[in-house]
Amino acid sequence: MRRHVSVPHVRKPTRKREVGRGERVLPGVWRLRLPLPWPGVPHCNAWALAAGSGIVLVDTGMHEPGSMAHLERALDQAGLRLEHVRLVVCTHAHPDHCGQAPAIRERTGAPVWLHPAHGHLHANDETPEETIARRVEVARQSGVPEEPLRRWAEQRRSMGNGISGELVSDRDLLPGVVLETDLGEWHVVETPGHAPSHVCLHQPERRLLISGDHVLGRVTLVFDEGHTPDPVGEFLESLDRVDTLDTRLALSGHGRPFTDVRGHISANRSLVSIRLDATRAALAQGPGTPFELAGRIYGELLSEATASWLLSKTRSWLTHLERLGEARRDDAEPAAVWSAA
Repeated sequence: MRRHVSVPHVRKPTRKREVGRGERVLPGVWRLRLPLPWPGVPHCNAWALAAGSGIVLVDTGMHEPGSMAHLERALDQAGLRLEHVRLVVCTHAHPDHCGQAPAIRERTGAPVWLHPAHGHLHANDETPEETIARRVEVARQSGVPEEPLRRWAEQRRSMGNGISGELVSDRDLLPGVVLETDLGEWHVVETPGHAPSHVCLHQPERRLLISGDHVLGRVTLVFDEGHTPDPVGEFLESLDRVDTLDTRLALSGHGRPFTDVRGHISANRSLVSIRLDATRAALAQGPGTPFELAGRIYGELLSEATASWLLSKTRSWLTHLERLGEARRDDAEPAAVWSAA
């Protein structure tokens, strides 16, 4: 009989929400720090790049009540206005990076560029209720108990989907596409793993990298799994791709800019290795659902507040080990069971 793993109920934090802030990082580069409603992730970054009489806006922040005012406040602190936006570029199709793109496009007429694999967002083919139902079913098939699922669904309904309208891409953001700015040309580097649509932007002469969520200053692994065969394998290949670039400063999607990009890449590889070894050890204890295995892998880190993303990572580790021939899945009822191969 499989051991039942409970998830304690966690009260919402009462920390005061942030407000939009803008600051110059380099001549012609401004960091726009935009608030988020998520525990442990209080803000994201958009980047304004000088381009002639206007700016290229890289990422947009999440859409929620008051979010456009936060963006305009951050722009104002940088000496800019929304009307200066000539182009919107999104590093990937997650709401905190593209959520305000439709509204900005409508207000300014600026085109939006996005990688063509942005369908994982499901903004165009699902209602919010359908998205919740799909994610609840995935969690149920992973062995998550019903009561935490019910609370999660209620909380998610109160949040909305974080997108200000239909997300339309006016140009596919693929290798070979170049962004023209006052700092020179920025080149597109495909970096799937965190999301199928993820790209980084590289400015070779100034050795700058807009890294989105691919590489952050604090080593953090999150995979938007279920859309591609092996997000972990894709992430590792993307790390190799970025490692070949000569970069001295990374402008990431969260947190402050950071140097020693290669050191951060190495740290990400090491953490992947550690988590894969932990997954192997969890499987060695016997078969389990992804939810049960997440408890073995993450221990006390697994809570109601963290269960969604830790479960997503656990499924990603299992899928990668399956691709390596080290794990196998049994689609039992009511939840899939994984075991060592």
